[in-house]
Amino acid sequence: MFLSPRHTEIIQMAKDRGRVLVDELAQHFAVTPQTIRKDLNDLCEQRLLTRIHGGALFPSGIENVEYEARRKIAADEKDAIGHAAARLIPDHASLFINIGTTTEAVSKALLDHDGLMVITNNINVANRMRVYPSIEVVIAGGVVRGSDGGVVGEAAVDFIKQFKVDYAVIGASAIDHDGALLDFDFREVKVAQAIIANARHVILVADATKFERTAPVRIGHLSQVDTFITDRCEIAPIRDICRDAEVELIETSQ
Repeated sequence: MFLSPRHTEIIQMAKDRGRVLVDELAQHFAVTPQTIRKDLNDLCEQRLLTRIHGGALFPSGIENVEYEARRKIAADEKDAIGHAAARLIPDHASLFINIGTTTEAVSKALLDHDGLMVITNNINVANRMRVYPSIEVVIAGGVVRGSDGGVVGEAAVDFIKQFKVDYAVIGASAIDHDGALLDFDFREVKVAQAIIANARHVILVADATKFERTAPVRIGHLSQVDTFITDRCEIAPIRDICRDAEVELIETSQ
């Protein structure tokens, strides 16, 4: 397929950053936002990008957006979500932390806590927290997923089921407007389901871009969590589910 130089550069920018925004691209290329919207629509029609409100994502098929690129998507929002979640977790608590760039932001915000017991299937979380003597880190066994350092599979599920913890911090690759929590890997979904089932208080952390995405495998439903922390939620059905199911909705941008 033929790609213009601008289209080629847009794709590379999206690959490097995880996403591109219309206004930023218009300024970068010194063209109108309408021109950029047409560019993005053309690239999305060719399945080279995935359209979101105000921009586009670099797609990755079944493996999701590349993990390092995902870290850069809504990085400031994830940091704010991480600090909000950390404020809910007291010292000397036990908790699960699963795979995800937003759950990693929570782990970073927890480093000043004392006496935590953290059970995780996320090698990145374990590696960050293990050097802090006030935090005991327990890591699940199983198959290590090369794309993101997640430990998945039946061995990890069985390991998780040995515990009953105070808190669980979970993420999702996508949140459907009907409240379905979705992911790309059925092996990770089984681990996440075990985490939800074995925690007294479940905290879902996800930035607003997750409302604009989809994934094929169902983790569960928003009504199964106790607290949902996001940067902003403008989706009326999601707000209704939180209200009806008595899920505490925390928006860090408010």
